[in-house]
Amino acid sequence: MRTMYCLELRGDFACFTRPEMKVERVSYDVITPSAARAVFEAILWKPAITWRVMKIEVLKPIRWINLRRNEVGKIASPGSEGIFIEDERQQRAGLFLRDVAYRVHAGFAMDRDPTQHRGQFPHLSKFGGEDGNTAAKFHEMFLRRAAKGQCINQPYLGCREFACDFRLIEGLAEEPAPIAESRDLGWMLHDMDFTNLKDPTPKFFRAEMKAGVIDLMSAEVRG
Repeated sequence: MRTMYCLELRGDFACFTRPEMKVERVSYDVITPSAARAVFEAILWKPAITWRVMKIEVLKPIRWINLRRNEVGKIASPGSEGIFIEDERQQRAGLFLRDVAYRVHAGFAMDRDPTQHRGQFPHLSKFGGEDGNTAAKFHEMFLRRAAKGQCINQPYLGCREFACDFRLIEGLAEEPAPIAESRDLGWMLHDMDFTNLKDPTPKFFRAEMKAGVIDLMSAEVRG
């Protein structure tokens, strides 16, 4: 059974926000592993499995665009009656990516103790430990959904308004090669550590693109 899956992701715009930018949004040069993982989860998410991104291939040259847009500067609290947008509207500039395309390789692992999620998702009556949850079952579910373009929610490239198209790659022989460019991308967000749900912590890695490929298998991740 296949242990690695490959998706081609394309979009007109993308923004993988650097956390050190507090006011204006400035994107990383390429998609982050956490953003790539979110696309796989948009197609198939189950508490019994965990997706891990192994490799990212950049298919188009890195290009930038400056945009100014309206954002809401407040988060609605659960007990509030909502937000009056006109009072909370903020205009912010951003440095975004444009005309992006990636080929992302990822695999999933079965949770060793899926019942540990029960306290985190009390609204779900079944998951993880229910009978019939096997790697083969999720393998078939993902291939079927990805091939048909089905998803749980619309995948996006960093920001929800930057929707992306995805395509399941079955064989790489006829696919275009990554860009012939190498560069040190510096420290990049790898993912969030949700061990402590009340205080998740970011994890970073030193991203190096070699001939258009970022190999995450050998990346050193630091908290």
